[in-house]
Amino acid sequence: MVRYTNCTLCPRRCGVDRTAGQLGYCRMPAQLRAARAAAHYWEEPVISGSFGSGTVFFSGCTLRCGYCQNAEISRENRGQPLTSTRLREIFLRLIDEGVQNINLVTPTHFLPDILPALTPKLPVPVVYNCGGYESVETLQALEGLVDVYLPDFKYSDAALAERLSGAPDYPDTAAAAILEMVRQTGPCRVEDGCLARGTLVRHLVLPGCVDNSLGVVDWFADRFPDGSVLFSLMAQYTPMGPLAGTPPFDRTVTEEEYAAVESWMTLRGVRAGFVQDFAAARRDFIPAFDGTGL
Repeated sequence: MVRYTNCTLCPRRCGVDRTAGQLGYCRMPAQLRAARAAAHYWEEPVISGSFGSGTVFFSGCTLRCGYCQNAEISRENRGQPLTSTRLREIFLRLIDEGVQNINLVTPTHFLPDILPALTPKLPVPVVYNCGGYESVETLQALEGLVDVYLPDFKYSDAALAERLSGAPDYPDTAAAAILEMVRQTGPCRVEDGCLARGTLVRHLVLPGCVDNSLGVVDWFADRFPDGSVLFSLMAQYTPMGPLAGTPPFDRTVTEEEYAAVESWMTLRGVRAGFVQDFAAARRDFIPAFDGTGL
C-alpha cells in the first residue's frame, strides 16, 4: 500500500510521517504539489506526437541531482497545492484540448494522491516520466494504470551516482525498476505515431563521463532485443545547479563524447530509439514553472 505515513514510496525509504509535517529526502509534505500542466512539445517524437504531451510537472524529487535542469521544482520545490479531484480535472481538460497522452513528471513521492486521479482509466495513454530511481514495490501499485514508462537510466557507475545524486545504489535500483516497467508494459507498440504502450529508456550523456554512458548502453543491449524497448540518447546537458562551476560539469558535452556513445550504441545493436541534436543544450527548452494550467 502506498502511503505518506512511514513513507517508503521511493528507494530512500526515509520512513518519515509526512502527514505530521515531517520531511524526507524529497522535501515534500503530504500535499500534492505541481508547477505546470500544459501541452509539451519537446519530448521524443513518439511521446510529443503531433499535438503535444499533456505534461504535469510535480514539485520535489527523490533524486535532486546536482545538475538538474528543472531545479526550480526538483530542488527549490516551486509549485502549488492540488487535490486529487483537481488533478483529475486537469487531466481531462488537457485531453479535451487534444493532447495525445498524459505525462506525469517526477510523480513517485505523490502517488497516494495521484492514484485516485488515474481511476477510472483515462482514454489516452498515461506516461510515467521519472528518474529511474524507483522501488519495484511502488511500481507494482501502478500496474494497469500506466501505459508507457519513460525512465532515465542515469548511471552505471555507482561512485558517480553517489557524487551527483547521493544514490550509490542507483545502478542496481534503476536496473530492477526498469525490468519491472518492461514486465508491466511488454514490447513497445506505436499507434498513429505515438507510443501507446511500452518503455522508453533515456540516458543523458554527462561531460567527462563517457565510460558511465558506455556502461548504460551495455546493460541495455544485454537485456532487450532491439525494438522491444526504445532507447533515447540525450545530448542536452547544460551547466546548472550546484555543480555548474565544478569541472567537468561546467561545460556542455562535446560532439566527440556524444559520438563515442552513439557509435557504441550502433556496435551493440541498439538502433531502435532516438538521438538528439546539440541545439537541445539550451536553457530555452526548459519550460516556465509558473503555475500554468493549474
